[in-house]
Amino acid sequence: MYGEDSSNAMPVIFGKSSCSEFSKEAYTAVVYHNRSPDFHEEIKVKLPATLTDHHHLLFTFYHVSCQQKQNTPLETPVGYTWIPMLQNGRLKTGQFCLPVSLEKPPQAYSVLSPEVPLPGMKWVDNHKGVFNVEVVAVSSIHTQDPYLDKFFALVNALDEHMFPVRIGDMRIMENNLENELKSSISALNSSQLEPVVRFLHLLLDKLILLVVRPPVIAGQIVNLGQASFEAMASIINRLHKNLEGNHDQHGRNSLLASYIYYVFRLPNTYPNSPSPGPGGLGGSVHYATMARSAVRPASLNLNRSRSLSNSNPDISGTPTSPDDEVRSIIGSKAMDRSCNRMSSHTETSSFLQTLTGRLPTKKLFHEELALQWVVCSGSVRESALQQAWFFFELMVKSMVHHLYFNDKLDAPRKSRFPERFMDDINALVSTIASDIVSRFQKDTEMVERLNTSLAFFLNDLLSVMDRGFVFSLIKTYYKQVSSKLYSLPNPSVLVSLRLDFLRIICSHEHYVTLNLPCSLLTPPASPSPSVSSATSQSSGFSTNVQDQKIANMFELSVPFRQQHYLAGLVLTELAVILDPDAEGLFGLHKKVINMVHNLLSSHDSDPRYSDPQIKARVAMLYLPLIGIIMETVPQLYDFTETHNQRGRPICIATDDYESESGSMINQTVAMAIAGTSVPQLTRPGSFLLASTSGRQYTTFSAESSRSLLICLLWVLKNADETVLQKWFTDLSVLQLNRLLDLLYLCVSCFEYKGKKVFERMNSLTFKKSKDMRAKLEEAILGSIGARQEMVRRSRGQLGTYTIPSPSERSPSGSAFGSQENLRWRKDMTHWRQNTEKLDKSRAEIEHEALIDGNLATEANLIILDTLEIVVQTVSVTESKESILGGVLKVLLHSMACNQSAVYLQHCFATQRALVSKFPELLFEEETEQCADLCLRLLRHCSSSISTIRSHASASLYLLMRQNFEIGNNFARVKMQVTMSLSSLVGTSQNFNEEFLRRSLKTILTYAEEDLELRETTFPDQVQDLVFNLHMILSDTVKMKEHQEDPEMLIDLMYRIAKGYQTSPDLRLTWLQNMAGKHSERSNHAEAAQCLVHSAALVAEYLSMLEDRKYLPVGCVTFQNISSNVLEESAVSDDVVSPDEEGICSGKYFTESGLVGLLEQAAASFSMAGMYEAVNEVYKVLIPIHEANRDAKKLSTIHGKLQEAFSKIVHQSTGWERMFGTYFRVGFYGTKFGDLDEQEFVYKEPAITKLAEISHRLEGFYGERFGEDVVEVIKDSNPVDKCKLDPNKAYIQITYVEPYFDTYEMKDRITYFDKNYNLRRFMYCTPFTLDGRAHGELHEQFKRKTILTTSHAFPYIKTRVNVTHKEEIILTPIEVAIEDMQKKTQELAFATHQDPADPKMLQMVLQGSVGTTVNQGPLEVAQVFLSEIPSDPKLFRHHNKLRLCFKDFTKRCEDALRKNKSLIGPDQKEYQRELERNYHRLKEALQPLINRKIPQLYKAVLPVTCHRDSFSRMSLRKMDL
Repeated sequence: MYGEDSSNAMPVIFGKSSCSEFSKEAYTAVVYHNRSPDFHEEIKVKLPATLTDHHHLLFTFYHVSCQQKQNTPLETPVGYTWIPMLQNGRLKTGQFCLPVSLEKPPQAYSVLSPEVPLPGMKWVDNHKGVFNVEVVAVSSIHTQDPYLDKFFALVNALDEHMFPVRIGDMRIMENNLENELKSSISALNSSQLEPVVRFLHLLLDKLILLVVRPPVIAGQIVNLGQASFEAMASIINRLHKNLEGNHDQHGRNSLLASYIYYVFRLPNTYPNSPSPGPGGLGGSVHYATMARSAVRPASLNLNRSRSLSNSNPDISGTPTSPDDEVRSIIGSKAMDRSCNRMSSHTETSSFLQTLTGRLPTKKLFHEELALQWVVCSGSVRESALQQAWFFFELMVKSMVHHLYFNDKLDAPRKSRFPERFMDDINALVSTIASDIVSRFQKDTEMVERLNTSLAFFLNDLLSVMDRGFVFSLIKTYYKQVSSKLYSLPNPSVLVSLRLDFLRIICSHEHYVTLNLPCSLLTPPASPSPSVSSATSQSSGFSTNVQDQKIANMFELSVPFRQQHYLAGLVLTELAVILDPDAEGLFGLHKKVINMVHNLLSSHDSDPRYSDPQIKARVAMLYLPLIGIIMETVPQLYDFTETHNQRGRPICIATDDYESESGSMINQTVAMAIAGTSVPQLTRPGSFLLASTSGRQYTTFSAESSRSLLICLLWVLKNADETVLQKWFTDLSVLQLNRLLDLLYLCVSCFEYKGKKVFERMNSLTFKKSKDMRAKLEEAILGSIGARQEMVRRSRGQLGTYTIPSPSERSPSGSAFGSQENLRWRKDMTHWRQNTEKLDKSRAEIEHEALIDGNLATEANLIILDTLEIVVQTVSVTESKESILGGVLKVLLHSMACNQSAVYLQHCFATQRALVSKFPELLFEEETEQCADLCLRLLRHCSSSISTIRSHASASLYLLMRQNFEIGNNFARVKMQVTMSLSSLVGTSQNFNEEFLRRSLKTILTYAEEDLELRETTFPDQVQDLVFNLHMILSDTVKMKEHQEDPEMLIDLMYRIAKGYQTSPDLRLTWLQNMAGKHSERSNHAEAAQCLVHSAALVAEYLSMLEDRKYLPVGCVTFQNISSNVLEESAVSDDVVSPDEEGICSGKYFTESGLVGLLEQAAASFSMAGMYEAVNEVYKVLIPIHEANRDAKKLSTIHGKLQEAFSKIVHQSTGWERMFGTYFRVGFYGTKFGDLDEQEFVYKEPAITKLAEISHRLEGFYGERFGEDVVEVIKDSNPVDKCKLDPNKAYIQITYVEPYFDTYEMKDRITYFDKNYNLRRFMYCTPFTLDGRAHGELHEQFKRKTILTTSHAFPYIKTRVNVTHKEEIILTPIEVAIEDMQKKTQELAFATHQDPADPKMLQMVLQGSVGTTVNQGPLEVAQVFLSEIPSDPKLFRHHNKLRLCFKDFTKRCEDALRKNKSLIGPDQKEYQRELERNYHRLKEALQPLINRKIPQLYKAVLPVTCHRDSFSRMSLRKMDL
């Protein structure tokens, strides 16, 4: 009710459902028969916005009659009580125990409370409290907190100038007001938190108002600035501590942030308001919380102004990821001033006129705040530091408002703020910096926040204050940090703070402009020009200063750092942290590199700098980056190691590093591998040289190195070419080489990996997370106790845990261990990693691969541009050779990596230009590079993309041409190309032969159509080369096909080795490959031959290189070992002289190499049982060791020789040493391809039977062509091709024996002689004239076929082509002579064998004497010797046969005699039988043997004529 009358009841009680919304009264339920009833109702009342002292709640108590009597009402009021709503301007709430009046209250009761004993009233129980009721208020107008109430009341009284003030029962007079006000401000701390949160904005507004406009009390201005500041600090701290869940990522309370952002406005700026009502926040005259007028309180009239501050809460202080940071930096740029203009404001100060009629002084909030902050101390200062961000942002907003409302935004920055304010700020920054420095170890978290806040503050100041002044503040901070750093053992934490600080400052939207990118490095004009500076400025035209200027742009020189202050700081941080001598800063590499990387990313995507000229200016700010990164070369992650080519290029030797005390920090090179157990060979020369100080560098991670290299490429891409060129001119050879090293590394780093890699990584991560989860479960389940139980129970949630990769683990080490006491909690961030993230979609992978490809092309094109600049620069200097070599190295390396067609076209163009400008570079100095280049070009010649092929072919052709023009033959390129081809075909898996053949055809066409060189030998030479390459190609491709066919494989290897006749290194390699293959198959003799050939080849070239008496002269020396060796002699016109670099450079082309080969050969001969050859090998070796006085080696050799000879003695018969069996194999049929109609002699292991080899070959080719296709021809007759089925493959195999002419037998005495150096073989085919193979003795002819092979056995392969075939046809009588001679020989051998072998002897005797067979000796004699032949030509044969029989009977007699001495008594009878047979035979033969042909004994001719009568008389048919 707002009055005493019942009509004054207000409809403010909320109705129940299905009643009207508001009613004027509400009833409780009826309580039956209870003298002290309890009512459980809850009644909700809506308070009017403006309350007066008359507003009250009236309670009426009714008696309800159950049995209604007549004339009595149903309800009778029996008591009344009430609660006034407002008392002394304060809402009455809480628990009440009210007395109940029996009568209606009198007039004007509402102002009093029922506790006051009103006169003449009756009360229940003598005015005791009998009715208990509780009132709870929910209000955003009434604070319901005594401390806040008091504060607001006093401030209001001051504003309205109404004294005395009543607060509760107190009356405060004006003279007492100051103390009360101060105590109420300090008492604010005791207030409850809830009302403070609710009235926070208002409370802060009032406190700020008190700071800015000190009240006038009793004519005195009372300064409450300090008290208000303290109150603010403590309130803000309380909020911060108690509302922890309410912070953003920087630890700022959102309540406070929104106050600064939306609510806070300078108290002396208010909008025009048409009504006399309240203005903006500080403008309100009335504080409606207790004003007795009907004005709405100001807090409802918030004017939502947006802050102009650049302390955008979105800018990340500790970014979640570099991308977010970049995004937010870019985002914050969008805040343009124009959109923040507010409607025009005017100042009205009339209300400020106090009774004294004068205006109180106006203070500016930011100035006052700075002052208070600087002077405060103790706990207040601590509170302020804890929440420094709040005061900083408040200050910045205040400054911006001040400038805006006073139209000072266009004023020059230096005059915007008074001197004393600047001093305060300076002092403030200085003290805060010293706080950071002194406390960073104790209060790490607080200092991090403070550091970030300070950085954002300075970032904001750059937008509103004089930049020079802000830079001086930054310098102050830097000085403090630096001075502390020197004394710290482990500086990384402090440096990390400094990095955060710098990163935030550099995220300013006008960062580039702040660095003055457009000014050149002239020394800044000094305020008082000294003599020296004046002269230095005047001498600006001299070239010297000009050069100096260029150098200064690329170094962190003083002029550079003065001119580009922030960029200088960034790069200095980078240089300091990356410096390998920097102790303990290893952990910050990633952080500092990301900072630079993010800056460059933001410049790159900033539309303001899209113009190339502007970009070049921006890039100028980062030129020293090139130098800094060049310093870090040894520490960068070595991307080349994963590449299959060689590691990094070798351009630097340690001592060069030392001597080079150029502009950059002088350091020695050391191993770039920190404690990793990488084998020493992975990095070439320069990186293996241990530094003199013995220090090991720590290598950066791959990610950091990649970011760093991206930065480098960005600068190189966007920097001005002429500037770069000038700088390159100044660099020393060493430094330029270092730059080339870097580019080399860039090529590897940004090589395109392909989609498959992304897919693989994707599946790997996924799999890894699963494995790790399983392992993790095991590890935890393995232990016992509560943890085990927990896991068992939480099986359900296990799905969400995966172990983080090592990089995401806690810094303290392993994921376990450091958190040992943590139970398995769901919110343990350690294990919470999103599994969904792991599996990327197809489209994402495609996209990633696309980006990767584009990056690779872009990076390589930048590298190519830089190389071009380097080449232009150095082509005029003296030191060009070493640099160009490096350029070529990078170029070749980039060709070796996976590249896009776009890049390759440019790359080939550059390569051609380089070769044509400096041909001597390739052909004289960098010969290794020449080989490399040939390999790369050939590889691209086999590319599937036609443009790449055509470019590569053109490059290769021009290379040959240039080489030819230098010396009229291009042996070098010929050799290199041939070598390259073999290694390409040997190593590359996905090599395409077809495309390469096309390219070779293109090259041939070029040669044919080249008019200038048409008259020279060039086209022919090219044709030879291309033909040779085609052959090698075919052979190597076939080699892959014939992996299973050992003979064919060795043949192909042999053919390839032959193709390399002109490149000794390669021939040697292939010979050794063959030796290896032979050893695998236990063909030791052939392996030994390969080694002998290798040795002969080496000897040949060694004798050209150095003339030493004791070394073999060449192949000739090796003739005794094998007659085949002469093919190694270097006599063709194409032979490259070994003086040329890159030829004969292998390890074997040395004396020790030769010795090694010969020793291996001797060992293989020994294993093959060819001890005589061992002796021959050592004959070459001994002089070498003798010349070197190597007694130890000599003793070993002689020991081995002794072994060899003793073995020869023990195995003199030769049966113990089986040297091999020979077969003639002919191939017929188109299916065999190259082999068709070829005849070979195969050398098979000893005692191989015809059936075995037949089975082997039939099986092998059967498998290849199909068993029904292959057929073995059983006889050894000449094959007629016409009679064969063209769809079948025929193999003819015949056993052959070594064949020697009679004169040869004089030299071939031992078994070894008869089995070594064999070139002629023979097989016999019996036939009769009527076509049958066998017939009667007198019609039995015999064909002897003598085969001559192209090389002598044993050779470097096990089958040798038959080059010559000769046939001898024997007449029947000649056949008989041969048979008899053979029998006689067998008898003689068996008789004289030592030790005697009775079994053998008896076998032979049985076959000669005791024979009952048809064609025994007697039969032969009877057929041929019974009559003298009619044909005089046969006289000799007749006679020869007669003499044979004579010899035969003599031998039989000897054998019988021998046998008699050998047999025991049990064989006496057998002996007698043999003797009887012998006598019978002798008698039968007697008349035949004694019949001479008289014509033969007429004239005795000179003996010489009879020499070869046998062969002359026979019917010979030569088949060539």
